[in-house]
Amino acid sequence: MTTTTTETETQVAQQLFTAYQTHHALKMTDFTSSVADEDAAYRVQAALTALKQETVGGYKVSLTSAETQKMFDAHTPLYGAQVADHFLAAPATVRRGQLMDPLVEVELVFKAREDLLATDSLTDLWHKTTVAPGIELPDSRFTDWFPDLPKNLVVADAAVGGLVVYGTEQATDKLFASVDAVAAPKCTLVHDGKTVKTGQASEVLGNPLKSLQWLVGKLAAQGKTLTAGQRVSSGTFVLPPHLTVGHWRADFDAGLGQVALNVTES
Repeated sequence: MTTTTTETETQVAQQLFTAYQTHHALKMTDFTSSVADEDAAYRVQAALTALKQETVGGYKVSLTSAETQKMFDAHTPLYGAQVADHFLAAPATVRRGQLMDPLVEVELVFKAREDLLATDSLTDLWHKTTVAPGIELPDSRFTDWFPDLPKNLVVADAAVGGLVVYGTEQATDKLFASVDAVAAPKCTLVHDGKTVKTGQASEVLGNPLKSLQWLVGKLAAQGKTLTAGQRVSSGTFVLPPHLTVGHWRADFDAGLGQVALNVTES
């Protein structure tokens, strides 16, 4: 993948950055021919990340189920770089106005205990990470984006990155007896005391460690490394509802615990 952006790609990155700062959403129909392919989309994302002038705290992986890949006409996952202060330790309070058009997902959030390599097996990743329960709030700089935003614009828009709230972090190989066990956890998403969604980790490419492995390999192919201390929101267990004001809670089994999130109007 070439890292040289075209003038059009640079302009798209600047428009996305302006929307990110001002919360004035863009119309996706104005950008249908602006991002030619996936490589161009990652170049736009890289330019957008540079404009933020913030430390990259990790990544989010999207389109990790057959259902979401079909919705976005994709055959593989995609990723977005996330700035460090968009990873929040639970319990967290978020103003609805901080975000534009957010959803709610439940995920496993991994943290690299050392640099992760493209040659790492699933067993290597099991040993080299911590894991935590998570609630991700995907968000987009485009209006009416879900589920109609074209895949390349999803990539360009940092994989519609918003916020990631994570719970207690534990060594993955201590919490789970084997690599296969990482696919077993179930989660219930609750809003104001009412169950909204239930899901299981196996929805994420069959095992969330496979999502992490895909990301490490994709980054390596682009000359990047997932470094010690960076976190990865690895993919949703459920088809996400829209974020609304109130108390959200994700209850995970398998010893993961829960994640609490309060959403206020202002």
